[in-house]
Amino acid sequence: MTTEAGVQGFQPIVTEGNGNPEVLKYGKLWAMEKYRETAPGEMCVPMFLERANPPKGAHIIDYGCGTGRPAHMLALMGYKVTMIDFARNCLDPQVREYMAEHPDQLSFRKHDLEQPLPIAAEYGFCTDVMEHFPPETVGKALDNILLSGQHVFFSIALGPDNHGPKLIGERLHLSVHDYWWWLSEFGKRKVKITYSEEAGTRCYLVVTAWTDSRTIVDSGRLNNEVSVVLDQVRQNCDAGWQQVEPHRPNDFEVMILGGGPSLNQFESDIKRKRADGCKLVTLNNAYNWALEHGLTPSATVMVDSREFNKRFVRPVVDECKYLMASQCHPASLADLPRERTWLWHSMNEDVKQIAEHYYGTWWPIPGGTTVLLRAIPLLRMLGYQKFHLYGCDSCLMDGAHHAYSQPENDSKYALPVTVTGGRVFWCHPWMVAQAHEFQELIKVVGEEVELSVYGDGLLAHMLNKASELLTEKED
Repeated sequence: MTTEAGVQGFQPIVTEGNGNPEVLKYGKLWAMEKYRETAPGEMCVPMFLERANPPKGAHIIDYGCGTGRPAHMLALMGYKVTMIDFARNCLDPQVREYMAEHPDQLSFRKHDLEQPLPIAAEYGFCTDVMEHFPPETVGKALDNILLSGQHVFFSIALGPDNHGPKLIGERLHLSVHDYWWWLSEFGKRKVKITYSEEAGTRCYLVVTAWTDSRTIVDSGRLNNEVSVVLDQVRQNCDAGWQQVEPHRPNDFEVMILGGGPSLNQFESDIKRKRADGCKLVTLNNAYNWALEHGLTPSATVMVDSREFNKRFVRPVVDECKYLMASQCHPASLADLPRERTWLWHSMNEDVKQIAEHYYGTWWPIPGGTTVLLRAIPLLRMLGYQKFHLYGCDSCLMDGAHHAYSQPENDSKYALPVTVTGGRVFWCHPWMVAQAHEFQELIKVVGEEVELSVYGDGLLAHMLNKASELLTEKED
């Protein structure tokens, strides 16, 4: 299973863009039959298919679709096409008719490309569009398009237009530049250009600003300085906290609660399982979500090393066990009951030296960069094998990153992630890294644990899709 992640930089916002004076201009133009006589994009369809090479059935966004004739052609060839334009009256009658008869194949959304797009797709088709933007907004529109489409074909006019002066006495090509200027604009965005050509009065490019999830993982950073983290490991070990030790496998079922936005959808299901005796383990601030909803955790797992996140284990409650990463800030462990608190250690050479110095024998916990990816192998070492994961989405849902307020995770950076099957999820970079590392973790512990991921998030989709592919292979 593969994932692709988009370029960082823009939070997806559902908006249709208004107040743009260009909308009125083009509304008038599309009412003129003379303006819709030619659609330059029609001639670009063969080049797009050859250079971008979208597989049959792929989702294509036609940015600035105009008459819709190129999109109609692509839909007839078996592609799913979403047309975008800020003028509602731009589409030809036959395109509207086809769209009404085949809504799953061809659709239209009124949207201003100067605003972030609420959708993303594997392929983009953008012809005779970029040169129409005013100089002060052309860069913004380019950013929005590159974020929304994974592989985008551009056809850009390099000279002035003829229609505008003749029809309404105004220029329509507001950003007129040569081929090298456009290459420079794409270059500023550190994109990958897989094809480019200057041909007379036009230039053609196929561009992707998206990167794979492995790159995002490799570029990830700790949320604290390494020296600070190691110093906290020393302080906690020196304080004499007991550490976790391996246990024999047991038959208990465990619910793991993450803080993802889908958590609120499953409150009744979680309470029912808890009443039936299922163990309840919370991650980070899901601890407080559980308490606020009348649930006492069997245990909670914390990994964050920053002091202000000591709130993840406050208030202290009876019957809950506290499984704290040795890198946590000492203030997070202060006042925790020693008989119900255990340290666990990440698998790191520097941590190894510290743990061996204080404990002699120690048991490192493998996993990825997030608390979920450590909690699964940690609990497996403690003997648990069957897990129900709630609120473990690894994606945004309706713009929300958690089921509760967690301001430190508020971010303007959101990436579209395309997974096997073509579905797109919006994610913050740490979510992309978690999803990638989740796949790697499953490869290691998949035979030793049974996982059920609830909800309609990225992790659930990945796990379900993997199961489907395995079933198909066995059949």
